[in-house]
Amino acid sequence: MENASSPFRLALILGGARSGKSRYALGLAARCPAPRLFVATGEPRDAEMEARIEAHQRERGSDWATREVPLELAAALNEAQGHYGVVVVDCLTMWVSNLLLKENASPGSIQTAGENLISTLAQTAAPTILVSNEVGWGIVPDNPLARQFRDQAGWLHQRLAQVADLVVLVVAGVPMLIKSDLFPGRP
Repeated sequence: MENASSPFRLALILGGARSGKSRYALGLAARCPAPRLFVATGEPRDAEMEARIEAHQRERGSDWATREVPLELAAALNEAQGHYGVVVVDCLTMWVSNLLLKENASPGSIQTAGENLISTLAQTAAPTILVSNEVGWGIVPDNPLARQFRDQAGWLHQRLAQVADLVVLVVAGVPMLIKSDLFPGRP
């Protein structure tokens, strides 16, 4: 199901925790025709996270199909092609975290997964909205795993911003346009 009327093909929505980035992404997706797919990368590893996931599903309502995809994101996006008017992935930093915690993970394997994602996104017909936490504004983490996470998330954001038509940073619920290929000559 191709969506020729969408004003973007690939949008990257960045922001801090509880910045309003997911709400903004869902609002952007609401402008696209149904059916809509929400790809969730979080896993319910405890009761509190399970309750959060259930609350988010209720908030989205019945207009959304949901797929839980903690690791195989490129494959899930590839499978979704032709079936949805828009796809929202929330969130990439959780996906990077899942990849880092996977047995035998290495920086190279995580970058390969990122490149596979970018390659898949280049082939998608349905508008796709990627949500991710901007983690590069804090202090240098005090341990190797946290530094690797920050580095991998930053690398992925840079690569995705290069190929996205639309990049928005959300701060305190306010979206700020970072990049738009929709309006030449503007950011």
